[in-house]
Amino acid sequence: MKRVLVYALLIGAVATASLFAGGGKQGSSAPSAGGSGSAGTGVTVRLLTDATGIDDKSFNAAAWRGILEFYGDTWQNAKGRGSGYDVVTAQTQDMYIPNLRQATDEGYHLIVTTGFTFADALGEVARANPNQNYMIVDVDWVGLTNVMQAIYAEHEGSFLVGAAAALKAKADGIANPRFGFIGGVPGATITKFEVGYVQGILSVIPDAQIVDFYTNDWGAPALAKTQAKNWYDSGVYAIYSAAGGSGNGTIAQAKEYRTAGRNVWAIGVDSDQFEEGLYNATESAVLTSMLKRVETSLIYGLNAVKNNTFKGEVITFDLKADGVGYSTANKALSADIAGQLEQIKTRITSGQIKIAATNAEAKKLSGFPQNLKAVDD
Repeated sequence: MKRVLVYALLIGAVATASLFAGGGKQGSSAPSAGGSGSAGTGVTVRLLTDATGIDDKSFNAAAWRGILEFYGDTWQNAKGRGSGYDVVTAQTQDMYIPNLRQATDEGYHLIVTTGFTFADALGEVARANPNQNYMIVDVDWVGLTNVMQAIYAEHEGSFLVGAAAALKAKADGIANPRFGFIGGVPGATITKFEVGYVQGILSVIPDAQIVDFYTNDWGAPALAKTQAKNWYDSGVYAIYSAAGGSGNGTIAQAKEYRTAGRNVWAIGVDSDQFEEGLYNATESAVLTSMLKRVETSLIYGLNAVKNNTFKGEVITFDLKADGVGYSTANKALSADIAGQLEQIKTRITSGQIKIAATNAEAKKLSGFPQNLKAVDD
């Protein structure tokens, strides 16, 4: 397969939208091309998600925003839902294959799955249906001509939010700050989040202490909240969660403690989670968020179907392509810190800063922790 680097100019600006709970529907018939919600695009799509659905305020929500933008709709007014596009949420992984087969039988122009846990199921169904277009986000190993695969340079965006947390700790005069990372299901993709974050912290505070924890679940916010509480109580300053809906537990705990006057922070992921962290009218417990612009890959895939250019390829969305970034919504992230982050960003995109994307590679770096729970498989 051909690996393609897609630049932001080819994709267009991605609009942000307010997030609130939404659900999937089961057993619907395929939308008709060119219906009221398809805005004359002639393209129909079904998004298939894991149990956290599009109400995860993170990864799946970003994918849904991409679909909404393509059809000219908004989160508040998804007028094309059910005519141009829809979404189905699998409550358990054993529903992945049935949901894929159902969408295939119903004749969608594009079927999209989000997350590497779909890879095996998608490979099986796509192999049996070579004339159906499929897309998967966060996977580059399916290797079929009818599967478009979108991957992201999560380690680059995570480096920036790690540096942001460390710079904020220094600005606050925190002595010997500790930093935490909470992952969801271990795997190569989540490892990119963790090792990038750790490298960003160490670039500012070379002897910083790092702790990590994995929920092994995308939908266990209570577990993440308990771990966050334990860490904050032990002196951890900031926690970055790359755990889907589980990460909302970290934000909830940070909100409680900041309301009580504690100087702790959560770092959001995938979507800008500033609003999720609000604990009064203007102040948020989310210092910044690593923006993984999943919406850009959805728009790219849908345009490829619309323009009859769809093919099985691996597309990489990195920092230079505006595929990843960081949020400056929180005023607590000062202009001085933001300015330093922009300098770091320039050094990354120019190649001056090289960021390891695997735990094995990162462990070779001086001072990098040797006992992280990250895995490269």
